[in-house]
Amino acid sequence: MGFPGTWMTESQSMLYRVVPKCACSTIGQIMFYSDHGTFFDGDVHDATSGLHKWSIDGSQRLIEDNVRKHSSYSFTCVRNPYTRILSSFFDKIAGIQRNGKRYRGNLVPQLAQKYGIDVGSPENGFEFDQIASFRRFLLFARDTIRWRRPMEPDIHWSAMSGHIATFIANGGSYDAIFFTEKFNEGMQKVLDAVKTPIPIDLAAIPRFNESEGHGPKRAHPVSAYFDDLSRHLIWEIYKRDFQLFHYDFENPDNKMPMAEIDLAEVHAKLST
Repeated sequence: MGFPGTWMTESQSMLYRVVPKCACSTIGQIMFYSDHGTFFDGDVHDATSGLHKWSIDGSQRLIEDNVRKHSSYSFTCVRNPYTRILSSFFDKIAGIQRNGKRYRGNLVPQLAQKYGIDVGSPENGFEFDQIASFRRFLLFARDTIRWRRPMEPDIHWSAMSGHIATFIANGGSYDAIFFTEKFNEGMQKVLDAVKTPIPIDLAAIPRFNESEGHGPKRAHPVSAYFDDLSRHLIWEIYKRDFQLFHYDFENPDNKMPMAEIDLAEVHAKLST
């Protein structure tokens, strides 16, 4: 299976397991800048040079050798499951992608037909019932994850623990897992632990949000989107994420983690 979703700087100063919707664009750009002194011109997910990625055939042997020997500082980043699934909905379902089209082509029409989801359009200013449509999307997301229908689960709403586990199960180990909500603190610890060809002043690094500006803005507090049924579904999908990464299930409006991550516990519970 290898190490899908793994990026490494060309200097091999650091190695990162991508978790979608968890500051991955900003982290990728920091890694790119740390080797080259410039940011990638465009969405760093599209970069086919300047970063080693598991999706690039020529990078796989280098990444695998590095992981097996634990030659580089290895890390990843997590996010509150409530805000992550909302971000996935507003970006991938309600939003228009950077190519000017809907995500995955006919996905939104399929959701409209099978789940009754309405996400508006740029022509009507994305006017739609955000709460009703999100809750219907959540049913769809649960169906993909639990029963793998009407499609395989998408990386943007599948559990963070699942992404993180593949790296561990195939022989990798993390030196750090930090919180999107404490991004500067967590990323600075990574940078303090490595030596990069180009020094990084984290305070001067912009935030790269490739989905921003291409769809509707969230109109309500987080808790408004989650009634009792929605919270039941969230627990069904993300129970392990809440438990391992210590986010507050009881209060959707509390986006901050309640405790630090225990790396030993993560490795033990995600190794099989």
